[in-house]
Amino acid sequence: MSKVAFITGATRGIGRAIALELANEGYNIALNYRTENEALETLKKEISELGVECYPVQGDVSKAEDSERMTKEIIEHFEQIDVLVNNAGITKDKLIQRMKEEEFTDVINVNLVGTFNITKNVIKYMTKKRYGKIINISSVVGISGNAGQSNYAASKAGIIGFTKSIAKELASRNITANAVAPGFIQTDMTNVLKDEIKEAIEGTIPL
Repeated sequence: MSKVAFITGATRGIGRAIALELANEGYNIALNYRTENEALETLKKEISELGVECYPVQGDVSKAEDSERMTKEIIEHFEQIDVLVNNAGITKDKLIQRMKEEEFTDVINVNLVGTFNITKNVIKYMTKKRYGKIINISSVVGISGNAGQSNYAASKAGIIGFTKSIAKELASRNITANAVAPGFIQTDMTNVLKDEIKEAIEGTIPL
């Protein structure tokens, strides 16, 4: 039986690339998305062409009820989740003096609370099977910080601490947990950054 990978925020950017790579490795793919769009339909087609099954689940990872429902739907369909990739994330960049409370909490809720919500539901099934791989997408900004991204940096730093903790909790059940902290990748999320910000980031790269 083919293994199953569940990827949140999978229709664009890094999540999309992960979904295609795992599909190419022979995994059946459960895709989380928030709203129907052309990108979803294109990705479903590309995954199916790789000879594996694509099962989309709609929901908001920041909502506990959505996270529970999506996980149940995937288990009912595939009967297993072998790999979880917590990739869903948003940015609402602004200097802290101008940042509204909801702009801070919205980013924390999707990026960090969403990672908690999905993980909590998925590990119920991984622990029964005594197998699982959890991969949480953090960011280099969660390590270094970045002006105008206090909300995003806090959420991504939180993911690192969260990952280290659950790795210790779940190791005895043969479940691994790792965080990946990418640098700035050219995606829809980073394309909205101002040119001077992009230039400043590039200036920190040695080569």
